[in-house]
Amino acid sequence: MAIDLASWKGEYLNAVKARFGGRVLFVGIQGSHGRGEAGEGSDIDMVLILDRVTVTDLEAYDEAISALPHRERICGFVSGREELACWSRADLFQFCRDTLPLLGDLRPLLPEIGRDDVRAAILTGACNLYHMCGHNLVHEKDPAILKGLLKAAVFVVQALHFDRTGVYVNRHRDLLAAVTGDERELVGAYSGSKAPGPGRDFEGLSGLLFTWAGRVVREYGRPA
Repeated sequence: MAIDLASWKGEYLNAVKARFGGRVLFVGIQGSHGRGEAGEGSDIDMVLILDRVTVTDLEAYDEAISALPHRERICGFVSGREELACWSRADLFQFCRDTLPLLGDLRPLLPEIGRDDVRAAILTGACNLYHMCGHNLVHEKDPAILKGLLKAAVFVVQALHFDRTGVYVNRHRDLLAAVTGDERELVGAYSGSKAPGPGRDFEGLSGLLFTWAGRVVREYGRPA
């Protein structure tokens, strides 16, 4: 069923404000709905930042959103102010750029994020891809795992492009036009576009991803 996102966001905001009142510091939306690229059945990735979060708060949040339509699609991130301020800056680099604000301002809640944090995000992402892709090729041989790894690769490509150009490209279709070579092939493979490059069989894409991730690890893992 298609989602009337504008109406749904209003219902969501009303639900969390009714439950938490002035404790709500920020609400945002991420993922394909935040980018304007959602398809049928896409998750609704919500970000909720409160003054603090206890297990009781999580139970209250679950109860509040369970009354909303499309509950089965709602996912996302919930945090207290202090935890967010102490979060890994490498993780927060993309978190803040991929979050479309609906209520409040995220920037005052975050620590300062510099280029070293961007490079750390790239290295961590590439290391994880290299490890998991190799494991999948040898042991699992699972196309669903590969699809998840290609999604993760898009985030690394976004960070790489930002590190090289200073421009963060949020939308996948715009990223596809902005990058070249193996990176364009990987973004295209995830988005389902007709980017040129190697065959899209499991072994071919896995080999492409593994080789590319290893190259990024070697580049970003060397001491400056």
